[in-house]
Amino acid sequence: MPLIFYSVAALVAYLLGSIPFGYLLVRIFRKEDIREKGSGNIGATNVMRSGSKGLGAATFILDVLKGCCAVLLCGWAAVRLGLAQDVRTNGIAVAALFVVLGHIYTIWLGFRGGKGVATAFGVFLALAPLAALAGLGVFVVVFALTRYVSLGSILSAVSFPIFALLMPHTPRTLWAMAVLFVIPLIVIVKHHQNIARLMNGTEYRFGKASGKTRTTPA
Repeated sequence: MPLIFYSVAALVAYLLGSIPFGYLLVRIFRKEDIREKGSGNIGATNVMRSGSKGLGAATFILDVLKGCCAVLLCGWAAVRLGLAQDVRTNGIAVAALFVVLGHIYTIWLGFRGGKGVATAFGVFLALAPLAALAGLGVFVVVFALTRYVSLGSILSAVSFPIFALLMPHTPRTLWAMAVLFVIPLIVIVKHHQNIARLMNGTEYRFGKASGKTRTTPA
């Protein structure tokens, strides 16, 4: 039973994470392909800097919600099935990981999606809300000081596992603890090009004019 539960949790979470809200919103409301704008990324930041602040905000909210929903839906299903606490916690950890992977490697766009920041934040809001809010605080401070969304996202991802270890949250198993480190690591790795541009002084600083046809990789 646990293996079946984990497999279904992974599949449902992946498909939920694969919904490319940024791509869909820009396609529906602006008749454009967000992958041809700015960095080519389908996430909220690129949607905003392409000239659609409202759609960017909606993308962020929806991406956060799909992360939250995957975790909460898995927990609800586990309770309904009467599964043991450790199985329930491990299933939630599986759902948390796969909803983020679904966002990053969406099946609907040739396994190319976003960087997982908003979806990971949604996951962590459900798993460890105090740590997630502390990580958000790190992002806000770094962004306010530097205007670099990428740097704020990276440092927030770095800080989250530390906050998660120090603050109370849902029951801990080996799997649950692993995802608290693995998901931030995935987010950081997905920012490797941003890290290179930060080091070279060529990273995009939020607030600069953008919206041009894509010229640089995501």
